Amino acid sequence: MRDAFIEDHRATWPIAIPCRVLVVSRSGYYEWRRRPVSEGAKRRTSLTAQIRKLHVGHHASYGSPRVHRELRARGEAVNEKTVAKVMREAGIRAKSQRRFRVTTTDSNHTQPVAENVLNREFTANQRNQKWVADITDIATLEGWLYLAAVLDLFTRKVVGWSMSERIDSRLVVDALEMAVSRELRVPSERTGAGLLAHSDRGVQYASEHYQGVLTQHEIECRLSRKGNCWDNAPAESFFATLKKELVYHESYASREAARASLCEDIEVFYNRERRHSALV
Repeated sequence: MRDAFIEDHRATWPIAIPCRVLVVSRSGYYEWRRRPVSEGAKRRTSLTAQIRKLHVGHHASYGSPRVHRELRARGEAVNEKTVAKVMREAGIRAKSQRRFRVTTTDSNHTQPVAENVLNREFTANQRNQKWVADITDIATLEGWLYLAAVLDLFTRKVVGWSMSERIDSRLVVDALEMAVSRELRVPSERTGAGLLAHSDRGVQYASEHYQGVLTQHEIECRLSRKGNCWDNAPAESFFATLKKELVYHESYASREAARASLCEDIEVFYNRERRHSALV
């Protein structure tokens, strides 16, 4: 390992320095260099390169379990413990960072609320059977940008989303209407009979505006219990992932810059490429 470290840093320091620090003779190091590279070492080098490429290609968001599943999906026979060890030795790790957040749910209102029929049953047998929806905040130098999203519990994809500087019923209705236009295939009907749409009980989701759109498309409304974020865990998890893997590593100069970044991440990466642990 010491010889390999010296080899990796030949361009950084004169050979004499790491040899002295690591207590390795220069003759011993040069003898190590002359030895033929073992098949195991070649395999490890190739695997490290593949992992690094995967890691960068997926926004540096994958830890060893997802990297392992991606490698196996590509036909690479490798043990998950080996992947974890290679990543650890190469200093490859998933992004992880926490920041403060503001409260986006205002459940202190007089609007009627539906019961929690979903009851944390976060699995579905087919598309457009169960949707979950929520709102989060994104900090920019211009002020807050609010993101509303609708996820399908069968595919775990974001089927509808919208962004605005105002956290009102229009925000959640726009996200819902995008989901309807994408997923409910018959434009003349747009019926969601048999579809359950679950959200928290914030005033936006309890509003006549949002409820009217649900009724128009025959979508059944269900709301979380008051003050219980676990009732809407998949939506909360999506926002946590989005922030940990993208938002917390950016500094948005404007709301427009944030919109472009979030749109690309949701549509190009999250919906099309990201490996979702709930589906494994």
